[in-house]
Amino acid sequence: MTDKIVVFSSCGDEDEAKRVGRHLVEQRVAACVTVVPGAHSIYWWQGKLEESPEWILMIKSSREALPKLREELQKVHTYQVPEIVALPIVDGSPAYLDWMEREIQLR
Repeated sequence: MTDKIVVFSSCGDEDEAKRVGRHLVEQRVAACVTVVPGAHSIYWWQGKLEESPEWILMIKSSREALPKLREELQKVHTYQVPEIVALPIVDGSPAYLDWMEREIQLR
């Protein structure tokens, strides 16, 4: 088991997804953010069944950085309740995990 995580979030359009992803990397709370287009979400919101297109963010980070990542994501996201779901990275390429370690720099 590593201390690295992948955090999933979603945005309502491509521009916001790129803006949020760029912000997280610039703030050094994520080593990389991959923007995946073409998602379609179905969910309850304020008592009504909703459907909408979304862009998925795959945010590569660490457990230690998660509180700051959450704070930064909520600061720049337009959703009232943005998705922030963290999953552990059990194992991976040592070179990639080392690279992640170097790029995540908490201030």
